[in-house]
Amino acid sequence: MDELGQRVLVVAFDGWNDAGEAASAAVAHIRETGDYREVFAVDPELYFDYQYTRPQVRLDADGSRRLVWPDATVWRPGEEADGARLWLLSGFEPARAWQAFVSELIDAALQEDITGIIALGSMMSDVPHTRPISVFAGSENDALRTALGLEKPTYEGPAGILTVLSTAAEAAGIPCAALWASVPHYVAGHSPSPKATLALLDRLTELTGAVIPRGELPAQSLAWEASIDAAASDDEEMTEYIHQLEQTRDTWDSPEASGDAIAQEFERYLRRGGDGHGHGKGPGGPSRDSDGPRRQ
Repeated sequence: MDELGQRVLVVAFDGWNDAGEAASAAVAHIRETGDYREVFAVDPELYFDYQYTRPQVRLDADGSRRLVWPDATVWRPGEEADGARLWLLSGFEPARAWQAFVSELIDAALQEDITGIIALGSMMSDVPHTRPISVFAGSENDALRTALGLEKPTYEGPAGILTVLSTAAEAAGIPCAALWASVPHYVAGHSPSPKATLALLDRLTELTGAVIPRGELPAQSLAWEASIDAAASDDEEMTEYIHQLEQTRDTWDSPEASGDAIAQEFERYLRRGGDGHGHGKGPGGPSRDSDGPRRQ
């Protein structure tokens, strides 16, 4: 934990990095259960394509309408605390000028005297919803890997904004780690996954020691799993497929299994494109990126 320091920036972006909305929901949960104030936001005109990431119309408490533009915002915790304090960076993956975008955010982190960064992501995987959510924890930083028992990523291929940000942060002298939750592909595009969000928060707590209230997330996770059980029970083919995934996962978790299993699944996801936009069709439907059942 000392290697990350006491001022840790937790990062999540909507989009490619956010299957089941697990990562963005984790950052949103931390902000909603704490006292935070905005300290920096990028100019959306410079970085977002509004045909791809459109502004949203919202109604205020008095019924008046307002536009909410896509953003990337840094939030500072308002309360002093023993041990690590968590700053937050949330927003949308930019459509253009990634290097300038990241440069602005790194400058903001340096101004806040951030001592470490943890990037959160979630990926669609061939895993069952009935088992604990796997979280890949990795870092390019030798000291962090040694101190925290993290994996060294070996993936080569297309990169997302989390990788670009982490690379720039390491170059600026801020050590970075990444946590990626594996979300069942057959539900990742169907609904938010509070179980994956909870798994990310649990691992984040382990790495930082920060106190994060869980609120209703444990109950929401149980309800999420029960709703998928109910939907899958009406589909014999999907039930059998989930059973196959359970057998595979149980093999991973056996004492004889390789410790590289989660890392291998993470790299498999990235190599097949990691497209987090709508590939999961929910129980009973096909998944274009999986080896599971497909309907004609």
